[in-house]
Amino acid sequence: MEQRAPSPRVRRVRLPSFLAGRCVPSDPGPRLHHPGSRRHTGKMAALLPAEWIKNWEKGGKNEFVQLCRALSENKSHDNMGFRDIQQALYELAYHVVRGNLKHDQASNVLGDVIEFREDMPSILADVFCILDIETSCLEEKSKRDHFTQLVLACLYLVSDTVLKERLDPETLESLGLIKQSQQFNQKSVKIKTKLFYKQQKFNLLREENEGYAKLIAELGQDLSGNITSDLILENIKSLIGCFNLDPNRVLDIILEVYECRPEYDDFFVPLIESYMYMCEPQTLCHILGFKFKFYQDPSGETPSSLYRVAAVLLQHNLIDLEDLYVHLLPGDNAIIEEHKREIVEAKQIVRKLTMVVLSSEKTEEKEKEKEKEEEKTEKPPDNQKLGLLEALLKIGDWQHAQSIMDQMPPFYATSHKPIAIALCQLVHVTIEPLYRRVGVPKGAKGSPISSLPNKRAPKQADSFEDLRKEVFNMLCYLGPHLSHDPILFAKVVRLGKAFMKEFQSDGSKQEDKEKMEILFSCLLSITDQVLLPSLSLMDCNACMSEELWGMFKTFPYQYRYRLYGQWKNETYNSHPLLVKVKAQTIDRAKYIMKRLTKENVKPSGRQIGKLSHSNPTILFDYILSQIQKYDNLITPVVDSLKYLTSLNYDVLAYCIIEALANPEKERMKHDDTTISSWLQSLASFCGAVFRKYPIELAGLLQYVANQLKAGKSFDLLILKEVVQKMAGIEITEEMTMEQLEAMTGGEQLKAEGGYFGQIRNTKKSSQRLKDALLDHDLALPLCLLMAQQRNGVIFQEGGEKHLKLVGKLYDQCHDTLVQFGGFLASNLSTEDYIKRVPSIDVLCNEFHTPHDAAFFLSRPMYAHHISSKYDELKKAEKGNKQQHKVHKYITSCELVMAPVHDAVISLHLPKVWDDISPQFYATFWSLTMYDLAVPHSSYDREVNKLKVQMKAIDDNQEMPPNKKKKEKERCTALQDKLLEEEKKQLEHVQRVLQRLKLEKDNWLLAKSTKNETITKFLQLCIFPRCIFSAIDAVYCAHFVELVHQQKTPNFSTLLCYDRVFSDIIYTVASCTENEASRYGRFLCCMLETVTRWHSDRVIYEKECGNYPGFLTILRATGFDGGNKADQLDYENFRHVVHKWHYKLTKASVHCLETGEYTHIRNILIVLTKILPWYPKVLNLGQALERRVHKICQEEKEKRPDLYALAMGYSGQLKSRKPFMIPENEFHHKDPPARNAVAATVQNGPGGAGMPTSLTLNTVRLEEGTTEETEKLKEKSQGVVKVINKAVNATPKVTTSNGNSASNSKIIKEKDDKEKSGKEKDKEKKDKTPAAVPEMKALGKDGKDKPKEERANKDDKAREIKEKTPKSDKEKEKVKKEEKASKEEKSKTVVTIVESKSTAEKEREKEPSRERDVAKEMKSKENAKGGEKMPVAGSLKSPVPRSETSESEREQKRRKVDTHSSPSHSSTVKDNLNELKDSSAKHYINHTTPTLSKSKEREVDKKDLDKSRERSREREKKDEKDRKDRKRDHSNSDREVPQDSTKRRKEENGTTGSSKHSKSESPSDSPRLNEKEKEKNKSKSSGKEKGDSIKAEKMEKSSSGSKKESRHDKEKTEKKEKRDSTGGKEEKKHHKSSDKHR
Repeated sequence: MEQRAPSPRVRRVRLPSFLAGRCVPSDPGPRLHHPGSRRHTGKMAALLPAEWIKNWEKGGKNEFVQLCRALSENKSHDNMGFRDIQQALYELAYHVVRGNLKHDQASNVLGDVIEFREDMPSILADVFCILDIETSCLEEKSKRDHFTQLVLACLYLVSDTVLKERLDPETLESLGLIKQSQQFNQKSVKIKTKLFYKQQKFNLLREENEGYAKLIAELGQDLSGNITSDLILENIKSLIGCFNLDPNRVLDIILEVYECRPEYDDFFVPLIESYMYMCEPQTLCHILGFKFKFYQDPSGETPSSLYRVAAVLLQHNLIDLEDLYVHLLPGDNAIIEEHKREIVEAKQIVRKLTMVVLSSEKTEEKEKEKEKEEEKTEKPPDNQKLGLLEALLKIGDWQHAQSIMDQMPPFYATSHKPIAIALCQLVHVTIEPLYRRVGVPKGAKGSPISSLPNKRAPKQADSFEDLRKEVFNMLCYLGPHLSHDPILFAKVVRLGKAFMKEFQSDGSKQEDKEKMEILFSCLLSITDQVLLPSLSLMDCNACMSEELWGMFKTFPYQYRYRLYGQWKNETYNSHPLLVKVKAQTIDRAKYIMKRLTKENVKPSGRQIGKLSHSNPTILFDYILSQIQKYDNLITPVVDSLKYLTSLNYDVLAYCIIEALANPEKERMKHDDTTISSWLQSLASFCGAVFRKYPIELAGLLQYVANQLKAGKSFDLLILKEVVQKMAGIEITEEMTMEQLEAMTGGEQLKAEGGYFGQIRNTKKSSQRLKDALLDHDLALPLCLLMAQQRNGVIFQEGGEKHLKLVGKLYDQCHDTLVQFGGFLASNLSTEDYIKRVPSIDVLCNEFHTPHDAAFFLSRPMYAHHISSKYDELKKAEKGNKQQHKVHKYITSCELVMAPVHDAVISLHLPKVWDDISPQFYATFWSLTMYDLAVPHSSYDREVNKLKVQMKAIDDNQEMPPNKKKKEKERCTALQDKLLEEEKKQLEHVQRVLQRLKLEKDNWLLAKSTKNETITKFLQLCIFPRCIFSAIDAVYCAHFVELVHQQKTPNFSTLLCYDRVFSDIIYTVASCTENEASRYGRFLCCMLETVTRWHSDRVIYEKECGNYPGFLTILRATGFDGGNKADQLDYENFRHVVHKWHYKLTKASVHCLETGEYTHIRNILIVLTKILPWYPKVLNLGQALERRVHKICQEEKEKRPDLYALAMGYSGQLKSRKPFMIPENEFHHKDPPARNAVAATVQNGPGGAGMPTSLTLNTVRLEEGTTEETEKLKEKSQGVVKVINKAVNATPKVTTSNGNSASNSKIIKEKDDKEKSGKEKDKEKKDKTPAAVPEMKALGKDGKDKPKEERANKDDKAREIKEKTPKSDKEKEKVKKEEKASKEEKSKTVVTIVESKSTAEKEREKEPSRERDVAKEMKSKENAKGGEKMPVAGSLKSPVPRSETSESEREQKRRKVDTHSSPSHSSTVKDNLNELKDSSAKHYINHTTPTLSKSKEREVDKKDLDKSRERSREREKKDEKDRKDRKRDHSNSDREVPQDSTKRRKEENGTTGSSKHSKSESPSDSPRLNEKEKEKNKSKSSGKEKGDSIKAEKMEKSSSGSKKESRHDKEKTEKKEKRDSTGGKEEKKHHKSSDKHR
């Protein structure tokens, strides 16, 4: 080849490296050294010094030869030696050119040197070449001649061929080596053209079939021997050369043969690789491209063998994918278009399925669809890209396969089944070793998969880390199409399970943990992108669902729910296939749900099950949407879900939570007063489905907790339903008394008799609920959140909401707390409970739990503690005596409760503990009805039921004998359990009562007043607890009775009951609906006790007669005994009960007349609850009936719920009417004497702080009917009796209570002034124009009353006003008037005179005594100051009443003094003086006697005389008693009360209040009396009513309306001055009794 074109190569190839590219300067001498060689810099002389040239013949020649020899022999730096020789030869030649040396001398020496190296001629030729170029550029011809001569002289050393190759044609011509340079140039061009541009002509198959036949025979021979590809390649080359075969055609044939013999990869691949060295690199790719092109006809089908060959060549990098890809069809754009078209089609299908199509249109639609399907059946053109991809996957070339898939839309490639299956197979192979090691279930053999023979296939995974490298990637490309290979699906899931097992074990290093975390997140991604979508495309494969659950249950629920959320809301939109599946599922679900009924639950359930295995999210979403609309679907749906897999149940839980959290749905109905029905339906469904099926609850419970954290309590409805259904614990206000009674027994009795449905089979479900709560630590947080949220409902959540809704939410929150707490108490083990519930002070102070809720949560803990301590002590000592047992029980109680007593001190202000002890407080809150009483009747009832059941079983002929036996055994076992439980409870109650008996003396300390003690007891104990739950309501009533029965020191039963019944308006108005129901139950139980005592004298004497709770005179602290005279007798108690009934009526009528929704609703609820015991009195019942009837009429259109309540109550009230009795049968009703004093307990809560509107309404009630006027009479009678009782008690007791005589004077003054103030109030009210029409209207009600009677009443009213002035002049006037009135009376009203009883006559004799008593009372009052005002504890008010401002106290005091009822006639005063004082005042102000005017005066006269005598006798007798008593008390006892009164005075601001109270006497104004007389004359018929109005209005004015204007105050002060004279005279009148003292 070199000879073909010598000249060009000279220039290009053989240029010496050390001078390549240098241009020649005009004086090249020193610059010609190689720039790369360090040694040449300045060392030219070292190689060929000038001396050598000068002395050439002498020694220079030899030196040069030696230098050359030395350079040639130096082998260490071969390259450097070569360059130095070049340099030496070049310098030598250059000296010749310059003429320093002759050419023959140089040729001689070169002849000597040439032998030193083989390549010396070539080096020399290179030197000549350089010099040729350099000299040709020089202008000096001599140098060129010298060069030519040198070359000619050296021709014998270098061959001319070499020179021809390297020197210019002109130089060659001048040397005579060629004839003409021009011809030489032409010849070289021709040779080049032939070599590079002339095409060779080969023989094709047609022309040379023998050669090709031999070629095919070569390739087709048996290759199993020692035949190698190299050997065959040589033969092929020979054939090509011999037969002149076309090399491209030969390559084509090799590929064809390879296609037919795919098993010989190891032979053909190296053969093709070697052959390619002779071809251009693109040739192979073009040949394959033409082959593919051949099959691109619409009818053509590319053979798989061709794909395989192309894949193998790609895998071995013999061709590039980019080069081949362009030859394949269809184009990428066409693929993208097709993908888009598929999505559009899928969406159209969805639209069709969701569209409502009428039947006529359906047939047309079907025909169109058929046509379209026929069009589609035409075969689509072959997709060569996918074919190649499949082949690549089959041989394991993942890299190239991945790059092809990247060119296409996501999942487009794998949506073709062959591709998906090929990729699945590759994954099978890759995971095989790892799966065999960790994934195969125990006992399973499995069929091992052999690895690919191909060494370039992906590496098989031996560890979880290896999965990350390739397998996860492959799965991501598979996506939902893993559904084509369920076996691989199962394998991947099992590997996931194995990984989770390893991931959750702790023993790994930090680095490993990080790797595992990454792997875990990869696994979650695979689950999301591959496993769940694949499950959607599988056709109801329940096994896969269960297999997947095996892995899922190892994930925390947060991850699972996240996955379900993605699956439901995103996955189905990612692929056209999934879009279709979703639409079909919904369509199918609609079909099933339309046909689902209770009757076909089983078949429908199977269909739902089938559908749910693959697409649970879509199915449940639709089912839940239906349930939210139609709640009657709940039961059949719940029953039909029994064919679900575990995974489906879990998905159902997620779907429920998602539906609940749906932000687009309103939780309230449009009226904003009720919770939406969809939420109620969902909650109900939740309860049922979670109970019936083993669904994990953690997510739902956490959701509720999160909602509570966010201050939203709507979703508590769900928790309520779940606990009710799963644990069988119901919270309802509709419980009957029988059920309530059963709820106070043991667990067995509760289950049998306490709930509406018989609760059975809740053991497993309640266990599941308990486990969920404990595993996720949600038990206590939920309780605390609910307890805190109760107030949150009102103050945060309820801001803008309707009051009715706020009440509902509050009730729901509270009920759920009670229910949930009950569940925890009954289901958690003692250890679990104690471990989770902190102590009471931590609950209240740190967690800000309301006290009632905190004790509710702690109560079971105390019971557990006490019982476990008791058991320990029993085991320690084995004494069986009952006494020993009780002693041990009490010891264990003390041990457990001592820390609680200390803890509760921090809950309230220190002064609270002055009145009640922490021990009493803790005891009250820690006990339950179970501890106080055994419900024997409930036990008997349930046992009898079981006996009846057993009899029925015996009588049942159809029941098989073995079933009979089983049922009877069950009943017998239950019966035994109940009896055992009853016995156990009985022993327990006895122990508790013994404990209480020992504790009771330290319960009530009463360091301030008895009244304050009752206030604290009601405020901190009774009221909060009586509205907590129905059982607590019953408990509170029982507890009050128990404290009474235990004869607890300092506990006034009368005062307590009086405070409860006297004014229920505030408590009722501040309740929610359910609280009102519970409060009603409490009142009902309280009334039951009172009614029992009222019904029979024997019972009363036995249970109350000699009990300290019924003392009407309260002595110094610590004194329990008392005269029979100090006790309230039976008849007076009946009066008091009547007063309470009257009070209830008054409050009820007021509430009904307010028009306020809450007042009306709550009072109706309360009235319905207390219906068994109230109303008992006919006239009160009629008054109520009228008001309720009015409500029915008014609310019928406006507020239907109130109308329904009112109608319900009205009906029940009518049915009770036959059992009502007239008033005179209810209590012994005498016409009262003028001077009968209404003894009220000053501290009684009768209407304290009543708003003005209230008093007006109650006034209307009292005036409204004849029955009510009778009531007023009756009250006064009751008052009279009580007062006489009170009056009989010694006035000297005062000193024992530490009040001095001087005090009594001051108080007397004060009292007089109080009266005058009240009188003014009356006057003001009389002037009020509103009252007049009211009176007229009300007058009509009393038509049946004779007019004379009314006239008499008018006179009496007048008499009341005139009765009080006590100056001497007034007395004379009174006597005169009395005579006149006597005459008048005898003419007009005979009947009333006759009816006057002897008892009354006696009472008439005692006015002076009463005044004495009043004085004493005032002295006490002065001492006690602010403490005497009444407290009507609102249920929710945490503020002690004694802290209210002085003006409030003042008003309340007025209110008390002006009570027109016999209000506190029988209740106990803080001490005798208070009692007498108030009774005197009350009597004076409010008696409504039936006597005529003249009769009154007569009575008054007698009164004055007799009372003086009596008081003297009485005082002597009492003095004696007191002396006796003094012996029993130490001096210190006597002194303490005095100190305490002083102290109380200071604390309560007595001085201030006493100043105000001077203006309070309503009886001393003569002007007032005159005015009233005039009125009486003008209006005799309606006068009595007017009087009662005044009395009530007085109440109203003094009822504590804080807004009393300054103007009013000024008026009162003026009146006060006017009346002072009367007051002074009265003082004189009382001096005699003071002297006695």
